[in-house]
Amino acid sequence: MLNLALRLNHGNAFAAAASNPALIEGAHADDLLFCFDESKAIDATTFNACEGAFSGTGNCYAMALSTPGPPQGRFYDIQSRKPGLEDWAVKHVTLDDAIRSGRISPEWAEQRRIQWGENSSMYQNRVLGEFYAGEEDSVVPLSWAEQAVERWHVWDQAGRPAQSGVRTVGVDVARQGTDKTCLALRDGDVVTEIRTYSLEDTMTTSGRVAGLLEADPDRTAIVDVIGIGAGVLDRLREQGFKADAFNAANSSRRRDKTGEMGFANLRVEAWHKVRELLDPSATPKPTLCLPPDDDLLADLTTPRAAELLSGGKLKMESKDDIRKRIGRSTDKADAVVMALFTASGSWHDAYGTLKCHKCAGGFMASTPAGPRTKCPFCQTPVILDHQMESA
Repeated sequence: MLNLALRLNHGNAFAAAASNPALIEGAHADDLLFCFDESKAIDATTFNACEGAFSGTGNCYAMALSTPGPPQGRFYDIQSRKPGLEDWAVKHVTLDDAIRSGRISPEWAEQRRIQWGENSSMYQNRVLGEFYAGEEDSVVPLSWAEQAVERWHVWDQAGRPAQSGVRTVGVDVARQGTDKTCLALRDGDVVTEIRTYSLEDTMTTSGRVAGLLEADPDRTAIVDVIGIGAGVLDRLREQGFKADAFNAANSSRRRDKTGEMGFANLRVEAWHKVRELLDPSATPKPTLCLPPDDDLLADLTTPRAAELLSGGKLKMESKDDIRKRIGRSTDKADAVVMALFTASGSWHDAYGTLKCHKCAGGFMASTPAGPRTKCPFCQTPVILDHQMESA
């Protein structure tokens, strides 16, 4: 069914966006059936818009179905049989139900338990069918990431319109046999896709990234240089491609959006920038779109939230601790985090580097003696990007 409206022998059927309750409110007939799909994401105002149809004497029914999410919203209230909603008949489809019906294999469920962790939001929501947040200790809440996936679907259904803004590819190079090399392609506000490769040497990885950069000269590779990724960066630079190093252990000079907290290192800063880009309470509203990939969602929601150090800097769970806890690395999320690292601020803000507007030489913005005021190559006075724009 690709049509949004069908004229049938016994009546009509039409589809409406859940964000347009006024259109749904206008439905009137002797016999009505409302179908709410992915109900966890539907606002209570849309459910309320249908209530007028139930006041008549005809046959009117509503069916709301969804995978569960955080314990909040109208769908959760219905399933919890909150006061005033007792006229809904509820059914929790359990993992055992799904296995008995042949819709899910026990082997798949067990592999997801191992992969995502029994106490993760992904496992509780997607496998056990339980309302579960588990977000109080996650850097990135699952519900925030799911909203970004919904925005990706809107972008995809609109014909994937071209995006303005920074174009990058985050490159997370595999270090161990079970890890995967991941490339995250970002165009403006959209992470268009994630590509994964197993058991490839650094030259093969360099070739794959070089192909992307050759096809789009305006795209910049951001490469994790801790470990064997340094070889990939060196090869790309040797070939003349735009490539920048991401060293997660480097110190950070940025502050969080409140201006009150700093970050223990570049990795913590980069992850918190993604958190800020996904925060639904932010003004303006988030525009970041993430591809529909369950492994990516699991990776993003795995790291535990930062603790505050005595120096006023935020710290988060280390990669080694994550590997010990879940038995793997968050490869896809790491690639996305790197691809989005320049989403807030300039390259100078992100990496502490400057490019001379006269000779195009690149150099560190500061020395042990203090900030540079002149290009070390041609002695031209330093002009920051925002100063150039105002001039």
